[in-house]
Amino acid sequence: MNKDPGLTRSLHRVCVFCGSRRGNQPEFAQAATDLGRQLAARGIALVYGGGRVGLMGLVADASLDSGGQVIGVIPEFLATSELLHERVPDMRIVPDMHTRKATMARESAAFIALPGGLGTLEELLEAITWTQLGVHNKSVGLLNVHGFFDPLLAMLDRAIDHAFMSSENRNSLIVDERPERLLDRLQHHTPPRLHRRDSL
Repeated sequence: MNKDPGLTRSLHRVCVFCGSRRGNQPEFAQAATDLGRQLAARGIALVYGGGRVGLMGLVADASLDSGGQVIGVIPEFLATSELLHERVPDMRIVPDMHTRKATMARESAAFIALPGGLGTLEELLEAITWTQLGVHNKSVGLLNVHGFFDPLLAMLDRAIDHAFMSSENRNSLIVDERPERLLDRLQHHTPPRLHRRDSL
């Protein structure tokens, strides 16, 4: 891992991927709330998918209630009164999911994934892949609440064991169980310079 303890990255905005449901463990909801509060306390704007439900709503509410800046990005077909977070002052309604992800990535200095379903996993893996391909040079953090992502981490290790990816790629993903510690590590992390020819 390429990490310089003396270097602090400017995390002015962090994109958070997370579930549109709360899940079945209280730790998931608590982690979303804690992360939203931590972002606000550090003066870091939250960039997220614009929803008011599930962990998405909780992380946005916690940041807003703590005086934080929140940017929501939601596609037109999901911008309904049941889903769109009406308290978010900077809500960007975009044409489709591809534009949503591109906008969230462009507006953010780093990424954090909380527990979630297919959408969360797809967004997380794309962010890691973009780092691997050199599309961006942004750190990706995994808030591994209640061991939720343990099977995914085991799958990545399996891909290394079978020579489908390098340990260098794996080390571009920062994993922690506590929001405050994960943010500390992201602020001192520099993604490794990877070789594109090994990533195609």
